[in-house]
Amino acid sequence: MHIIKLDAIGSTNTFLKDYVSNGGVENYTVVTAEEQTHGRGQVGAKWYSEPGKNLMFSVFCGFQKFKFVDYTYLNYTVSLAVFEVLKRYGLSKLKIKWPNDIMAGNRKIGGILIENVLNKEEIKHSIIGVGLNVNQSKFSEEFGKASSLKKKLGKNIDRTVLLNDLIVSIKSHIEFCVPENFEAIKASYLQALYKKEIPTMFKDSEDAVFIGKIKNVSNLGKLQVELEDESIKEFEIKEIQLIN
Repeated sequence: MHIIKLDAIGSTNTFLKDYVSNGGVENYTVVTAEEQTHGRGQVGAKWYSEPGKNLMFSVFCGFQKFKFVDYTYLNYTVSLAVFEVLKRYGLSKLKIKWPNDIMAGNRKIGGILIENVLNKEEIKHSIIGVGLNVNQSKFSEEFGKASSLKKKLGKNIDRTVLLNDLIVSIKSHIEFCVPENFEAIKASYLQALYKKEIPTMFKDSEDAVFIGKIKNVSNLGKLQVELEDESIKEFEIKEIQLIN
């Protein structure tokens, strides 16, 4: 696989998208940066990372046949690829917060942003962006409750080894992501899902606070929450926020 290493860039996802537009990109080409000045997360959220301490990288993944209606399984797959590598480091209370944040306890240590390019009803290729807090030890409350592998494990982590492990894991998980394995992939994702079946405080898009329990994720990727009256309501990512 081809790895492009940069000192600083606005966004590795944006750089890789521009790079792909020039053609001839090898599958699983990776762009990684020591500093990312305009890092992005889900729904336009900002991702701040202290230069030289963490991992910020994007992976190009081309597909022969991957239906867009199945895109939620790609999300499960990439989330699990990162999750399972981090499990090997012995992080306690490691979970995936819907749709694809990585949590250690109630602290976010990583996030994933997948941007798809379509060809009619199929995903032509995806740019998979991963931000992971590795050796950073101080975090501004402006960016919410965050932590890192170093803070959780009490030691510095070799970022080169971790990056290679993550790339290998993403590649192998994506190769496993075919329709006959979808059921098993979703089951693994739900097993790792943060706050599943636990009464939790939520806030909706109108800032109304309520208590519910995460039950499932729909085939279209919506979060299914059981309300206090035992009814099930589905939410898009912009429609609900977990209150830790």
